[in-house]
Amino acid sequence: MKALKHIVAAVAALSILTSCSVMQGLFANANDAGNSTGNAIATLYNIFKSTGGIDLSNITTLINLGKILTGANALTGKADAFVEDFANGLYNGSADLVNEKNAGSVISALQKLANVDSTPITKAVNSYSGGSAPAVNAKSAQPTINALMDLLKIL
Repeated sequence: MKALKHIVAAVAALSILTSCSVMQGLFANANDAGNSTGNAIATLYNIFKSTGGIDLSNITTLINLGKILTGANALTGKADAFVEDFANGLYNGSADLVNEKNAGSVISALQKLANVDSTPITKAVNSYSGGSAPAVNAKSAQPTINALMDLLKIL
């Protein structure tokens, strides 16, 4: 059980590092950034479809939301070639949940998400140190959740 907590903490720490703006440079490869974002989108979509909502008290949800926010921020101000490679990564990472038909709408939704103040989510993810998920103020996180729901409705 103790080993599991360490593994979860390590995964959370890695996710936190990749969600920090300082680490944005690691996503020099647009395809990798899209792949990671697509995987997180697919995971949250599956959770949303099975539960009917987004549970901000679930650390898996928060970590995947952090990955989506990182990917959304990676798109900011990028050239068309980067966006096209990112979209190809989205296809693969999401197991074609994101596809040629909806990719433009997904990219637009991600760009919108990048412009929303996601501080409440980022603070919660950054404060995670193992154990239960940190508290997120649902009211202050509402703009982020609304933008996420707009994204998930496209799929």
